[in-house]
Amino acid sequence: MQERHLNRNIYFDEQVITTKQYVIPYISKVKQIKEGDYVLEVGCGEGGNLMPFYELGCYCFGVDLDNFRIEIAKSKLPHDHVTLLNQNIYDIDEHNFPQFDLIFLRDVIEHIHHQDQFISFIRKFLKPDGVIFFAFPPWRMPFGGHQQIAHHKYLSKLPFYHILPEKWYHYMLKKSKESEDTIQNLMEIKETRISIHRFQKIIKQNHFEIKKSTYWLINPNYEIKFHLKPHKLYFLKYIPFIKDFFTTCYYAVVVPDKEG
Repeated sequence: MQERHLNRNIYFDEQVITTKQYVIPYISKVKQIKEGDYVLEVGCGEGGNLMPFYELGCYCFGVDLDNFRIEIAKSKLPHDHVTLLNQNIYDIDEHNFPQFDLIFLRDVIEHIHHQDQFISFIRKFLKPDGVIFFAFPPWRMPFGGHQQIAHHKYLSKLPFYHILPEKWYHYMLKKSKESEDTIQNLMEIKETRISIHRFQKIIKQNHFEIKKSTYWLINPNYEIKFHLKPHKLYFLKYIPFIKDFFTTCYYAVVVPDKEG
């Protein structure tokens, strides 16, 4: 497990920098984010991703199931124009909640059960001309199982073993004496895994259109984490299945299609 997974202040700062330098400019190529816009982050955690939107003058809303992280977010984000909820998004009453110019999920969709149901549900919170931004690690990329959160010094650095059959994967974690909480978290990620193809299929089935997408060979977040310059994946992105092994992060900005 890396220090950033233990020190949430580091994690917060990483979110701020990457969202400011890469996420907002990326979204702005489809929809310009401006003062007074309503922005919702699903799975906001400590709220670092929301800070740059707040600084732009947006009304920021964050929803997360983890109360500990919500409390950190409340201690770090200003109280004006920011609403933070420790709540399941499915429990929010749409009639008492605004519609949003932007909804975004960064490293979250791969943790959500029944992603097709979720993407259909979240549409009700989106303005007709709104956009949704997704960023996630495809399941088959080297650390698509989030195994970097493991405590074992070798398992936390070993790529690809998360794609082993479920029983083998569980046995490997057990034999390495990972805690039950860590094993449960890692097995749940295996259960909710999502590939690029499956994501694109779900988007289309729910009457959304992908307006912009990028396959990252080196995730933009790796610049602040590992001092590696972001690089896009080029010719390999045209090869089905194979591209999931080399895409460390997939960005997509989606909008409701005309039929929806």
